[in-house]
Amino acid sequence: QLQVVESGGGLVQAGGSLRLSCVASGSSTTMNIMGWYRQALGKERELVADISTGGDIRSADSAKGRFTISRENAKNTVYLQMNSLKSEDTAVYYCNARQLYGQYGFWGQGTQVTVSS
Repeated sequence: QLQVVESGGGLVQAGGSLRLSCVASGSSTTMNIMGWYRQALGKERELVADISTGGDIRSADSAKGRFTISRENAKNTVYLQMNSLKSEDTAVYYCNARQLYGQYGFWGQGTQVTVSS
């Protein structure tokens, strides 16, 4: 069974940076699509960014220009570098790993990111 584990969340001041990491372990199969979603209190979960093994990236408008997603295919690891953080970025950030777009995939437990203004 694939396990997805996030790390790197925390408390940061507005304008600061954080780097999230996620490892999908327990399978020798490379997960084609890995990415990050977030859910703020009282809101629905939304895509932040995802990346395929080929480097295709989808990202939310709110992330463009501030967040950078990258991955190491051989390690089934994905990163999210978040710069110029705003209070509205405060949320639980979840990592997802899947083989195809549209699949439910495997989810991590989430890591809290809190941006203080």
